[in-house]
Formats: sequence, structure tokens, C-alpha cells
Amino acid sequence: MTITREELRDSARKGLGSDGLMPEAAQSWDRLVEMGWFALALPEEDGGLGLGAEALASVHIELGRALVPGAAITQMVAIEVLASAPDFAGRADLLAAAAGGERIALSLEAHRAHALTCVPDADLAAQMLLLAPDRIALAPVTGTTARATWDISRRLFDVSIGAPTVIATGPDAARLHERAQASVLLALSADAVGGAEAALDMSVEYLKTRRQFDRPLALFQALKHRVADMRIAVSAAEALLWSRTVGEATLTDLATLKALATNAYRAVAEEAVQLHGGIGLTIEHPCHLFLKRAFLNAALCGDADHWNELAGRAAMERTAA
Repeated sequence: MTITREELRDSARKGLGSDGLMPEAAQSWDRLVEMGWFALALPEEDGGLGLGAEALASVHIELGRALVPGAAITQMVAIEVLASAPDFAGRADLLAAAAGGERIALSLEAHRAHALTCVPDADLAAQMLLLAPDRIALAPVTGTTARATWDISRRLFDVSIGAPTVIATGPDAARLHERAQASVLLALSADAVGGAEAALDMSVEYLKTRRQFDRPLALFQALKHRVADMRIAVSAAEALLWSRTVGEATLTDLATLKALATNAYRAVAEEAVQLHGGIGLTIEHPCHLFLKRAFLNAALCGDADHWNELAGRAAMERTAA
């Protein structure tokens, strides 16, 4: 199946746009199932669309642009990992159910103690996919405790799990763990690009309509420079995003992308609040929703300091070699 990223983005924007900004969680989940987005990376022989990283990034940009709530990122990554895992009993049925919207929680942290932290939407999942470099396993969710979060578009839970069923070990586990990490980093980066684009567009429209001293704010030179800086940040993040979807991007490549994209999103969201003036500080205006999502995106799966340090160490090792 061949489809361009522009076609995917347009389709996703039209479908998600009909539900408005940050729609009700269950409604948006049903919309994603209806549009078939959970089957994007699923191979065609498993009933999916068999599309790659560029298609996934296109959809995640629009999810971020519309501030779609829920655990779409982890659901898509779980499906991608299960589709790439060695065959196991019930795999085909599990993939079909997951593509149809049955939730699978996901964790990339160590899971020896049968307790996990900060798992998105775990209260709605019956099973959890546990990923570690030496072992991939499925385990039943036996209990959840909600965590208070600043970003109301994402719900996080501490989770208790039952006895896990191992589905991969050794080199297979290491490969799947790295693939899952890479997919999460790409998805968070694309979500950040989409959110930053939306916050920038919203700010530009406001500056065009809001008047001061009988002139639109968009005509003030100082504000033009600030908006230009925001556009440069967003364009740089988007350009790097698309470059990372072509060919084989390493984990370090995607880590640097995540650091750049989430930092750009945070900076643009902060500027958006300031450019909206007093109304931007109110709970009624959506500025704060973008700002909160930007900060959580920056923290999830390792912050910029973490990934920049690893990228720097990798560069030093290559130089020394």
C-alpha cells in the first residue's frame, strides 16, 4: 500500500479535527480505531497496513496537534513490538484485538519486582507488555493506583502485575527493546512537532486579530521577531524528524531528535502563553494545555539532558576510535 505523508496528515487532521481540541478520551480512542491507525505498522499478512516510520510520524504529528488524550503512543509501539516478536501462542489473536482497540499497557523500565510506575492508561488495560534488554514478557495487570499529573491529556498509573509470560529473550529481546525505545522517541518527537505547530499557528492568529494602539499586534516588529524565532525552531525540529524517518536511524539519532523537538515544543508553548497576554494565563484558554503537554513530553522516556549526554558520549567514542 502506498500513501504519502501529506495524505496521511490530511486524513488524520480531518478525522481528528471533527472532535475538536483535546476531545473526550474514549471518543478519541474509538476514532483512532475507526480510522485504522493502530494497524499502521502491522504487517499486511497480519491484517495491517504495513507502513513505516514516516507514516507513524505523520499520524503522531496530528495527534499532538489536536492534543488527543490517551495512550495511543504506547498502544502503537506495543503492536509494533508484538508484530516483530518471535511467534508465540495466541499472538495473532492478540494483535488483531490490539489493532481493534483492546488496550495493552507498556513499560520500558525494569520489572523484576512486579510493580511499575507511571504507566499511561494502565487502568484500562488487562495486559501489560514488559520490555527489558534481556527479556520481553506479557503480564496481567492486577492493580493500579493513579498518579496526579499536570498534563490532563495523559493519565499515569503505578501498576501491580501478575506472573509474566516470557515471549523473547537474548538477542531477540535486545532487538525488540531497542526498537520499542526508538519508536517511543520518534512518536514523542512527532507529537511535539505537531503540538508546537498548533501553538504557533494559534499565536499567529491571535496576533492578527488582537489590537493595541489601534494596530494589530502582528504589526509590532518585536513580536514579529519572536514569532520568526518560533517558526525557525518548529521548522528545524520538523526537518530533523523527517530526516530520521528515512533509512535506518540509530537510537542515538532518535534521541537527539527527541531532545531537539521537545525543547522546541516547550519553548514555543512558553512563548505562546506570553504572546496571548493575560488571556494566555487563564484556564479557559488552551495555551496551558499545550504548555503542560510540552513539559511532559520533554520528561517522558528520558529528558534532553539524559539523551544529550548519551549522544555526546557516543560521539566521543567514535572520535577516539
